[in-house]
Amino acid sequence: MYKTICSSVKIALCGFFLFSLIAFASDWRLIGPEGGDVRSLAYDPANPSHILLGTSAGQMFLSQDGGSSWALFAHLGPGDDYVLDHIIFDPAHPATIYVAAWSLYNADEGDVFRSDDGGRTWHPLPGVHGKSIRALAMAPSDPNLLIIGALDGVFRSRNGGQTWERISPENHAEIKNIESLAIDPQNPDIIYAGTWHLPWKTEDGGASWHSISKGIAFDSDMFSIIVDPKNPSVVYASACSGMYKSLDKAEYFHRLSVGLPQWAHRTRVLKQDPQRPSIVYAGTTGGLWKTVDGGDKWKLVTDDSVIVNDVLMDPREPDHVLVATDRGGVLASSDGFAHYETSNRGFAHRVIGGVVIDNKDPNRIYVGVVNDKDLGGFFISDDGGANWKQSNRGLDERDVLSLQQAEDGAILAGTNHGVFYLTALNGEWKPAVMVRAPLPEQHETASPAPSSKTAKAAARSRSTTAPRKPAALEHEIALDKTPRIRSFDVTGSTWYAATNEGLFVSIDRGHTWYGGMIESESDFIAVNRLPDGTLGLIAPKRGFLSHDQGKSWSQITYPQYVTGLYNLTAVPDGTLWLATREGALRSTDGGKTWEHTLGGLSARNVFAVRYDAVSQRLLATALGTRGVFESKDGGQSWQRTPDTGVSIKTALDYHGRVLAASSYNGLLLQDGVGGGASAETAHAAAAGSTTNRQ
Repeated sequence: MYKTICSSVKIALCGFFLFSLIAFASDWRLIGPEGGDVRSLAYDPANPSHILLGTSAGQMFLSQDGGSSWALFAHLGPGDDYVLDHIIFDPAHPATIYVAAWSLYNADEGDVFRSDDGGRTWHPLPGVHGKSIRALAMAPSDPNLLIIGALDGVFRSRNGGQTWERISPENHAEIKNIESLAIDPQNPDIIYAGTWHLPWKTEDGGASWHSISKGIAFDSDMFSIIVDPKNPSVVYASACSGMYKSLDKAEYFHRLSVGLPQWAHRTRVLKQDPQRPSIVYAGTTGGLWKTVDGGDKWKLVTDDSVIVNDVLMDPREPDHVLVATDRGGVLASSDGFAHYETSNRGFAHRVIGGVVIDNKDPNRIYVGVVNDKDLGGFFISDDGGANWKQSNRGLDERDVLSLQQAEDGAILAGTNHGVFYLTALNGEWKPAVMVRAPLPEQHETASPAPSSKTAKAAARSRSTTAPRKPAALEHEIALDKTPRIRSFDVTGSTWYAATNEGLFVSIDRGHTWYGGMIESESDFIAVNRLPDGTLGLIAPKRGFLSHDQGKSWSQITYPQYVTGLYNLTAVPDGTLWLATREGALRSTDGGKTWEHTLGGLSARNVFAVRYDAVSQRLLATALGTRGVFESKDGGQSWQRTPDTGVSIKTALDYHGRVLAASSYNGLLLQDGVGGGASAETAHAAAAGSTTNRQ
């Protein structure tokens, strides 16, 4: 369920709260790192400079300037897993917009959403709720006629989605798992449907269907089908086996191969120039390809590492082309992709693995990113997120799952394969040695957590007297087999890492780590040193405390109603906070007894409660709340920040303001001043053009 950001905009339709982010940017700014995954693009036919962008987390962004900049605009669906692959404007009434969605995680979830006010409000259309909708098409000759492709077949609406009828045979062995659709521009009864196997066609509105697979490689996943609007006999199709063209309304296809590499690219989308039909773009997993002669010859017009999800051409200037990509955000060209550049200002669809404010320069922010391979990894901003610099040398496309900074300024990145450290920002990341064995006795230390001065002295001593690693490393883990590093604690001379293969310990500034299971448990998600030197260690179902730097452990006893743990932290007065699926629990007696804490705090899925020493407050985040909870009275009462518009994982202080790491949209900074075009401005401008997006 979603809560509207502005009390004047309350939308409760068909069981959902679906909202446009009208007041979002007056309180928060997306500050990046910019880029990420884009699934779909669509322009407003009343004003093609107004463009909607769909993501794989139910979010829509709006551009008012032809794709030069973007603003967070809306969220659709009950969670953060709706993939928005298709957006269609009604050309006769541009304020009417349709969006097809399917769930990443549940085949029984999906919707078609409709807005009749340019995107200010949305509702899921009855009759198709719960269908995983992979394709959506509007008849060029009748904008009230819609066709959708779902996992269980093809459905049609003749009244703009108010009612639906099945037009494919129920429980058909082949006409299912519909991935693509096209409607003849002159005869809406002629419909093409591409499946996860091969394509099909009906010429009588679904009364009968026949296969149109002649010439197409067997078992081809049909991603896209387009019909030439000026000559409907010409049909293009794309598949995991390449690109195809038919000159006889898809009765026979021939493969398009001249200029293309011998291997088959997965061709996700085909788009035809609206003014020059011989120009066609093919978006593949191996770059964007272009033909200027109807497919006889093709040329690669981007780097072959680009993964293309959609292509948009400006109907006024078809050489102005935008491309939706995986990881790289939006690519833009003004000359038909003779040249191109990224165009992601204001757009961020990044999964944040860790965020750190530099301990020497309070303006500097470090961020670790998950899922973006060569375009992800580690980023640095020296100006509060206005600009970012990537620093990935040595990480080899690894995901950064956790991030910490040592007292001497060194950065530690916990990745999906091992620990990496960076001693100079212009340097190269180095992999740490990880050993599946206990810390050798001659290297153990039983001293309490040292003071800052003591830690520095100990570090200097080790650098001159202790070897970097013991002589015998019989159990050293190969770099490609190293565990996933979920959390660090580097506050003392002994450092700890929580991993999926146990707790690992380092006493040489993170160069070498020893570890394994603790109390028959190996799957750890958080480790924190508490103010009194006690070590807290959290697994999904068990929590532990150690008062002797990990030599011995006692299991935390928590209430039976708690079914899952996320984190354990403490505030300076010694109060412990346990973040769980059932909310936040507080203990004032060292974890012997716990009380469930509300007072305005979420009752479910609290990710963490952390102490902000700068502003002397507690900050907490919880699943699905789209805001940050603050308490200035030790957790007795909580107030929520204005809605961010996106899901938040963690929060910290940045110059007295809240810096929030989102689940899918990079960082957000709480800021009521400036920061570029707001969503409110976007709505006003879009409304002025008779169309608005969510």
